[in-house]
Amino acid sequence: MERMKGGVTAAHGFEAAGTEANIKYQGRMDMALIYSSAPCTVAGTFTTNVVKAAPVLWDKQIVENSPYAQAVVVNAGIANACTGKQGMDYCAKEAKKAAALLNIPENAVLVGSTGVIGKQLPMDRICAGIEKLAAAKDGSIEAGTTASKAIMTTDTINKEIAVTIELDGKTVTVGGMSKGSGMIHPNMCTMLAYITTDAAISKKMLQEALSTSVVDTFNMISVDGDTSTNDTCLVLANGLAGNEEITAKGEAYDKFLEALNYVNTYLARTMAGDGEGATALFETVVYNADTKQNARTLAKSVICSSLTKAAIYGHDANWGRILCALGYSGVQFDPENVTLYFESKAGKLKIYENGLDVGYSEEEATKILSEPEVTVLVDMNMGDETATAWGCDLTYDYVKINADYRS
Repeated sequence: MERMKGGVTAAHGFEAAGTEANIKYQGRMDMALIYSSAPCTVAGTFTTNVVKAAPVLWDKQIVENSPYAQAVVVNAGIANACTGKQGMDYCAKEAKKAAALLNIPENAVLVGSTGVIGKQLPMDRICAGIEKLAAAKDGSIEAGTTASKAIMTTDTINKEIAVTIELDGKTVTVGGMSKGSGMIHPNMCTMLAYITTDAAISKKMLQEALSTSVVDTFNMISVDGDTSTNDTCLVLANGLAGNEEITAKGEAYDKFLEALNYVNTYLARTMAGDGEGATALFETVVYNADTKQNARTLAKSVICSSLTKAAIYGHDANWGRILCALGYSGVQFDPENVTLYFESKAGKLKIYENGLDVGYSEEEATKILSEPEVTVLVDMNMGDETATAWGCDLTYDYVKINADYRS
């Protein structure tokens, strides 16, 4: 597997665009388009929040019932959530507009929205934006980057990645883009993430690969504990790489899943580090746990702890908060068997073992915790299972951003 430049346009046959439609933001792009020159097999995972935005309901219907998909239209600024029948009608209107301009069926158009909940989309601006996107789309790497920037809300950086693998002597590309900075606490879903690939793969195996991948990637991040109404992850596969279609598990499927995991892990990790107001990526690795699920639960509990996140912001080695978060996770264990470490580019330091503080240097701990990426290592000494979760520190700026989000 090789990393390459680009994102959603890295794979053969994919084009993209971004444009300014003035939906909520002024003076910046807020709409994006992804288009494939060939029909795509599509798979998706969606929010488990009972309150689901209209685009989630629309996309679930497309993924489950349409023979193929060929385009995705995304807007930033307004979420089209809690908008009733009108919200669904607007999804259909978006699809109809895009379909006419791209000369594809309406049920081949997926839609996505992110932003303020409870407001209706300004459809005159949305439709004008779709016209500009259809006219501007192209297959350049730069076009993919533009699209990744256009879906940002409170994100401070765009998020994109692409890799190549070899299948049956053919070069297969997997690329992606995502957005997410706040209201990030996914479960069997993501925030907004769009993955494109030129691999030939059946719908069944594509859905299996995505559903498998999200468990240890997007589902292992949290910024603030809030599961969004709009969380969506879509994978579109147009088959233009020319590999033999993947129809069952085996070597080709494993290679594809590895590439998908790499892309999803990068996007998930980058979203966690770009949490609203964050100054540090906060990673927790739980190892030597008795089961995989317990390792996941323990790791997620630590990165979701507001007290621990605040300690990371303050570069404070308050290990008691970590042990506390492990303790209320619901996993049964003996605290005296746990060993804790802090690690970053500045070094690695053991802080707790055999039920006691090990007498570490506070100065050394502060130095380690002052790096922009900080890891808590948790050795459960119970088995051989491992899981990693990603979050960020909790800062004053998080409160400031979310106290005034609608304006």
